[in-house]
Amino acid sequence: MRMFDKSQLLRGTLEGCILKILSDHTTYGYEIVTKLQEYGFEEVREGTIYPLLLRLENKGIIPLSSPFAAGSTQKILFITPDGLLYLEEFKRSWKQISKSINHIFEMEE
Repeated sequence: MRMFDKSQLLRGTLEGCILKILSDHTTYGYEIVTKLQEYGFEEVREGTIYPLLLRLENKGIIPLSSPFAAGSTQKILFITPDGLLYLEEFKRSWKQISKSINHIFEMEE
């Protein structure tokens, strides 16, 4: 029997979570990983986040050329105005999808 692969489900939802974190303040990739782990995504690692950050960069949602902090080689990440619009669309979609999924599973009870 094949077990459920939650990596596909995580990828799409993590994009929205990353954008929410970036909408609150500028940060680094490592701090995003730490925040996600604090919020309950314990299995999320940097290797999971960096491809998602690249995908968000390619969509123009976070800047392609982020400035570096003084004395650091880490990119400072922030959300663009288009990214804020994308986040709002994500939130609307998430609310509708989660409502539908919850409705389906509540029918079992």
